[in-house]
Amino acid sequence: RIVTDIPGTTDASFGREVISYESPKPNIGIHRFIFVLFKQKRRQTVTVPSFRDHFNTRQFAAENDLGLPVAAVYFNCQRETAARRR
Repeated sequence: RIVTDIPGTTDASFGREVISYESPKPNIGIHRFIFVLFKQKRRQTVTVPSFRDHFNTRQFAAENDLGLPVAAVYFNCQRETAARRR
């Protein structure tokens, strides 16, 4: 999910969602999902990526003049095996 133009005293629900959230659905193995927060220098200055595959956060930040992240969090997700499902 990419949300831009979030006013400084509010949360993401007040911003402009340019790419919607997709829930994790790993086919195999463990996948890491990372949420990164950048401070925009100006409103309406973020270019929307044309695709999700092989998204590069550093390249996105550089292309949109975002600088370094101000916060980040991640979680791991793994698909349960058929034997563990109930």
